[in-house]
Amino acid sequence: MKKSLRVVTLIMAVSLLLVGLTACGAGSSSKFTSIEQFKKNGKIKIGVFADKPPFGYVDSEGKNQGFDVYIAKRFAKDLLGDESKVEFVLVDAASRVAYLESNKVDIIMANFTVTDDRKEKVDFANPYMKLSFGIVSPDSASITSIDQLKEKGQKLIVAKGTTAETYFTKEYPDIELLKFDQYTEIFAALKDGRGAAIANDNTELIAWAKSNPGFTVSIPAFGGQDTIAPAVAKGNKELLDWLNTELDTLGKEQFIHQAYKETLNEVYGEGYTDELVVEGGKVE
Repeated sequence: MKKSLRVVTLIMAVSLLLVGLTACGAGSSSKFTSIEQFKKNGKIKIGVFADKPPFGYVDSEGKNQGFDVYIAKRFAKDLLGDESKVEFVLVDAASRVAYLESNKVDIIMANFTVTDDRKEKVDFANPYMKLSFGIVSPDSASITSIDQLKEKGQKLIVAKGTTAETYFTKEYPDIELLKFDQYTEIFAALKDGRGAAIANDNTELIAWAKSNPGFTVSIPAFGGQDTIAPAVAKGNKELLDWLNTELDTLGKEQFIHQAYKETLNEVYGEGYTDELVVEGGKVE
């Protein structure tokens, strides 16, 4: 009788163990939301900036606007049948990777520059924009050479988590960096003289300088050419493949050019279109 009881107990223990392993297996296989599940849920979460016009910002009515937002809405429309089914999650530059890793967002569309270091942590889809670094400074004390920033007392303002911060930390360790979390903070710091200049994506700086008299993009391009692309969590191949197919489809109808016309043309003019736009995920 006791022997039979021990056998029954053993069988039950093994069964519970197998159930637990099966549950774990099911959990690992559903680490990422599938395309089919997105459609069932009727929602996709996309990370965008709140304070980086004209790429991602919140307008006076509390609505998300900008180049990245315009494209993200089209993603939602083509995936879920309605652009309103996107849930915009506001991120800052330093939190973009962490928000993907913690599943707070499904896609990052926050002016995300493709770099080798970031490729180790997230998966980038094909690009939709080109850019370089730039430097903006006051007209009254124009910074026209990076060597000027090496002089005593000069401080270069950067946003944390940006490629500009990484570039100057690595290439110019002798230049003192003044770092902030938000884009609004870096521009406020330049205006009140806490730093000599700002280094950032030239696209962002050109837009800001045009609407802020007394400041000029004194070094319009340096450090080579980079690209901007959507990003997903590392290993999320199904969503990555969908994005690349989508970008290819949008390229055939010149949609990124349309997005530029609707959101960027007023800032940059038509002359920058071909310089900035990557259509269909293919860099010319």
